[in-house]
Amino acid sequence: MTAGESHGQGLVAWLSGLPAGLAVDFEFVNRELGRRQLGYGRGGRQKIEKDKADVLAGVRHGRTIGAPIALRLENREWETRWKQAMPVEDFAGSDQMRRPLTAPRPGHGDLAGSLKFNWHDARYVLERASARETAARTAVGAFAKLLLREFGIEILSHVVAVGHASLERAAAWEEIQAVCANLESALRCVDPDVEAKMKAEVDAVLRAGNSVGGIFEVVAHNVPPGLGSHAQWDEKLDGQLARAVMSIQAVKAVEIGSGVLSAASYGSEVQDPISYSTDRKRFVRPSNHAGGLEAGITNGEDVVVRGYLKPISTLRRPLGTADLNTKEAVEAAYERSDVCVVPAAGVVGEAMVALTLADAFLEKFSGDSIEETRRNFLGFQRQLDEF
Repeated sequence: MTAGESHGQGLVAWLSGLPAGLAVDFEFVNRELGRRQLGYGRGGRQKIEKDKADVLAGVRHGRTIGAPIALRLENREWETRWKQAMPVEDFAGSDQMRRPLTAPRPGHGDLAGSLKFNWHDARYVLERASARETAARTAVGAFAKLLLREFGIEILSHVVAVGHASLERAAAWEEIQAVCANLESALRCVDPDVEAKMKAEVDAVLRAGNSVGGIFEVVAHNVPPGLGSHAQWDEKLDGQLARAVMSIQAVKAVEIGSGVLSAASYGSEVQDPISYSTDRKRFVRPSNHAGGLEAGITNGEDVVVRGYLKPISTLRRPLGTADLNTKEAVEAAYERSDVCVVPAAGVVGEAMVALTLADAFLEKFSGDSIEETRRNFLGFQRQLDEF
């Protein structure tokens, strides 16, 4: 669970269910937050906010204690620009310091949220609907990553497309690792030539006062088979992953494996043949069109999820809209914004995939302590060895 507004005092997050005794790498948590702020086409706010997670509860002496974990992330702009405009409690003259937004932006939650909550000022909607909220999700997702890493599972992302520039081949896991380790990579694309074309797309929309979307791909490597279930619709792990990634601001479509291509293919072209590796003592596939999931259950291959991100709705050259109060035709509101957030959305996608997989992992291997969880996991590995 998260709470907080984009320009409020800060963001808070609450995470429950991690076993006791998990070592917490605080440098890793804050590095994940830093990765979310990177990318070509980001706005000026990323130079102001230097996100750092302040752990308030649930961790002592560097390890989880089996209790809920509470985190806080400071919004630095609160003191300098928003403390008087959005106070928790009104004060004399506060009405004159408000920053109302009455020209809803097409594509944003401004109008729908105002209609829902009966606001004639979209400020209260946009502050929570803002993608700033994903900083809190990234922080708790880092804790889920730390749990999964204990069992050899790694989760990373890369950018597949920005606007009309796209990577027209599969990316190897080693390539994804390398580009994620390189914090200087502008758009986290595994192919430098394609990344240069992506940068040109961002440059073009920046000059035009426009914005651009794209596709990010999240890969979970070394996921064991058996997570999720076919038994009930809401237990299917692919459905849970789709929901989690779709919940990210501006994501309008989610793909598991090569789902889009598969819809226009014949069965013989996209089903993954099965063989058995005597060296690994595991069933293996030469391809992974299924994206590591069959019937809602992981099958031992990499879990591959793509998020399709629409261009963000805040434009320097705004579209037409109607004022919430006068109903007259006006230009949509503009507030300082990014023009491309695909790499950042990929990092948030990693967090959401990590949280979803961690939940499924603990459902199968749950233990009150990390040692008990490890025993349960190793017992299942022996079962696979003997299958």
